[in-house]
Amino acid sequence: MSDQPKPQEPFSFQRPLAYNLWRDSLAGLSVAGLLLPQALAYSSIANMPPQAGIIALFAGLLCYGLFGMSRFAIVSATSSSAIVLAAATASMSNGNVALQMMMSAGLVIFTGVLFLLAGMAKMGSMTDFIAKPVLRGFTFGLVIVIILKQCADIVGVKMAHGTLLDLVMALLAQFDHWHQASIATAAIAIGLLFFLERYKWLPGGIIVILLSIAAGKWMSLSGYSVPLIGQIDLQLTTPTIPQISNAEWLQLAEIALGLAFILYAESYSSIRTFALKHNEPSQPNRDLLALGACNLVSGLFNGVPVGAGYSATAANEKHGAQTRLAGLFALLVVLPIVLTQLDLIALIPKPVLAAIVIHAVSHTLTLATFRPYFAWRRDHVVIVASVLAVLALGVLEGLLVAVGISLFLMLRQMSAASVSQLGRHGRREHDFVNLQTFPKATLVPGVIILRPDQAMFFANADRMMARLREKIAATDHTVKAVVLSLEETPDLDSVTIEALRDLSLYVASLGKQLVLARVKDAAYEVLQHSIMPTLPEVGISRLSVAHAVSLALSPGGIDPEAELRLE
Repeated sequence: MSDQPKPQEPFSFQRPLAYNLWRDSLAGLSVAGLLLPQALAYSSIANMPPQAGIIALFAGLLCYGLFGMSRFAIVSATSSSAIVLAAATASMSNGNVALQMMMSAGLVIFTGVLFLLAGMAKMGSMTDFIAKPVLRGFTFGLVIVIILKQCADIVGVKMAHGTLLDLVMALLAQFDHWHQASIATAAIAIGLLFFLERYKWLPGGIIVILLSIAAGKWMSLSGYSVPLIGQIDLQLTTPTIPQISNAEWLQLAEIALGLAFILYAESYSSIRTFALKHNEPSQPNRDLLALGACNLVSGLFNGVPVGAGYSATAANEKHGAQTRLAGLFALLVVLPIVLTQLDLIALIPKPVLAAIVIHAVSHTLTLATFRPYFAWRRDHVVIVASVLAVLALGVLEGLLVAVGISLFLMLRQMSAASVSQLGRHGRREHDFVNLQTFPKATLVPGVIILRPDQAMFFANADRMMARLREKIAATDHTVKAVVLSLEETPDLDSVTIEALRDLSLYVASLGKQLVLARVKDAAYEVLQHSIMPTLPEVGISRLSVAHAVSLALSPGGIDPEAELRLE
């Protein structure tokens, strides 16, 4: 029997069932007031009909409620995925609306399949390959793009293609033709949303939409050419796979990979934030499978991509959700509204939806997020580059640049090859420190102690060995042994094994002995089968540097059994 205490169950499961159901129903009712306006607004961003956002909302709430892990996560359409979808399908369909719909469905399906494959392969940490500073820079630039495109829709400037600079120039060129009634409608809606934001218990989005419908009827906004959502063709159809060519599927695969990264990074950030806040477990691989099911179902029914957006998830947590039933309660609130009030939903002015989008994403547009990076003087150039990439190149190209920057940072850090020389710290026999950092540390007579500062692998092994040779060659005849600490290297690949074998032969040619210190278990097993049979004079210690030094200075030479006796 283990004496370890059992992990505490999440807070929600310690409550009575009736209490959980009551709090979940209240949270679901409150969140529903945010979800329906967002679903309509984000489908507009994606250049998809409004029913695409509603279908995605149903798919996300139902599938994640059944298969997900987080009790707070609300899975629905997100602004970032919507604009990536719009940019991708617009460039691939060349204005063909029917083809754009098929490409959109194919992209969402492919994204869902990638999530499922990643979940089955247990790749829950895949978004770690996109550095947070890069992702935050990309998101900041994306928010600027979203706001400007919504402003263009409000004033009546339409541009399917072109860079952000082209859009700004078009806005300025058509200033005299801006639609005043739409601008006034959007301005009033934005003002009301920010005002109602002060009252957390009020569903600001729903209130603004109801007021806009009433104003539309009373003031006849359509008579002032204010565009409305129009008829919503929400029909129950069988799931279908779009009929597109193999070449088009390959194009979608490239974009789906980036879209999956963005969606999962956004989703897992929201999920993990509130899991840590409430000291609850998270299961990223299970959430990958759940998000895969959500997107697969959404794509099969021609919906937009879905993820756990921060605003809806935060609202669910704020209103006291206790289990994943909160999302299902939100679904039960939205469903009858959609089924019975489509005629009223069709009367919502499009500038009001644009105002809802601007209000929702504007909270992300804050420079305070970047302040620590500039204070630390780390990665601030990367953030600026990510923002500029989105603004100058576009969403898809900016996404590729952001991923490329992250991979470059990872490769640069991993492939670095620096070596430290260690000395004994004061009178402490077992403490060895970097001589450059602690210049008062003393050398051990007859021994040079070296430590690679990065994990050695195929990309840096040869350069690391070259630096080691330089330091060893610079020693005088009094140095009889070389201690090499491998504490930063958990395992060894074939290139590193060959490099270590060559180093050991070089050390032997100088009449010195080589002792490897702080060898990890996996590396030790590899060395036992690779180097030790041919070079038994090389010492290996899995213990401290001090123990390796004692082996090197042993009068009888290196004893392979010494470490075993010590253990």
